[in-house]
Amino acid sequence: MSDMYLFGLSSRRAEWLSQRQSIVAENVANANTPGYIGKDVKGFTEAMESTQLAMAGSNPLHLAAVDGRSVDVESGSETAWEVTHSGNSVSLEQEMLKSGEVQSGFSLNTSIAKAFQRFYLMGVKG
Repeated sequence: MSDMYLFGLSSRRAEWLSQRQSIVAENVANANTPGYIGKDVKGFTEAMESTQLAMAGSNPLHLAAVDGRSVDVESGSETAWEVTHSGNSVSLEQEMLKSGEVQSGFSLNTSIAKAFQRFYLMGVKG
């Protein structure tokens, strides 16, 4: 069952959501740190586009698929709602909104995987 594309996609989405959750937690933990600049991960579609299979070969007649998948999702600077006089750009309201997005993303991801598993099992049982 792990070879099914939807399960692999669901797993990748869970990894991305987990990474985003840890970045949000890091931002909240450093909300009062002077000079700390808040971070965010790039969007899931951007992360998936950067890990597509690409064709490569040493000879134009020989082509091989190269898996460009990277486990880490790069984090970059986010657009802050406000920057305090200490140079900190973390807005707790913005981080709580992101946290809610992560929670709803996990719920949606789980629901889709469960539905696909039910359809798969119904197909196997006949």
